[in-house]
Amino acid sequence: MTTAADLTDTEFAELDELLATTPEPLEALDASMLDGYLCGVIVQPRLIDIEEWLPNIFDYDGGVLPESTDPKWLERIRELVERRHAALNRALVEDGWFDPVVLDLDAEPAETEEGAASDAEPAEDAGYAALNPISRSLMPWVAGFQHACLCFPELSEMPDDAVMAALARLYRHLPAETPEEIEIVSTLDREHPLKDLDDAIEEMVVTVADLCDLTEAHRYKVETLRREGPKVGRNDPCPCGSGRKYKQCHGAN
Repeated sequence: MTTAADLTDTEFAELDELLATTPEPLEALDASMLDGYLCGVIVQPRLIDIEEWLPNIFDYDGGVLPESTDPKWLERIRELVERRHAALNRALVEDGWFDPVVLDLDAEPAETEEGAASDAEPAEDAGYAALNPISRSLMPWVAGFQHACLCFPELSEMPDDAVMAALARLYRHLPAETPEEIEIVSTLDREHPLKDLDDAIEEMVVTVADLCDLTEAHRYKVETLRREGPKVGRNDPCPCGSGRKYKQCHGAN
């Protein structure tokens, strides 16, 4: 069986352009947010089918595509997104590493807004303005990851300190809104400072790989079949009432 290849740079650009033409008033994720969203789906403590997670990429607020949507447009987006999802999943499982789609650190806020138009005009948001340049570059990707966690809250609700610590390391790149969030970001900046964008990307990828490992046992958990009654010995009377031993009746090989 041939494994589908990851997207090329040209296909990433195509996907971004296709998502940008999502029918109004829906606001689809851009390529960077989508990349984070897919990782957020992959590391959930349960396997999520594409039919469940695909609709959420077309509107950050949960809007639904109209019935008049061009089926060819939708089919091409699905093909590209499914391939990227498979490539990310494969990379996390086999290598514990992937190359995220991250915005250019040197982009000005207005340019960043154009590249991530779905992110509610971040340049006009005071919280966004307060972010350092590194977090501004990573924020769309992390916002996409958070979008997955809001759509599928199982990960955020896990009673696991390691999972909570990993999420905090990711969410440090989002605007802090509460005193508790501000304190967490300050603590991380003080105890785990990031030298540059490359250092921050490495920490982000490693953190996602950690989450993938932490949730693997839950994601692939096999439910044990429990017997309704006591186990029947091979020399015991067969439960069917035939009068023969179980090994000579329904227990016969």
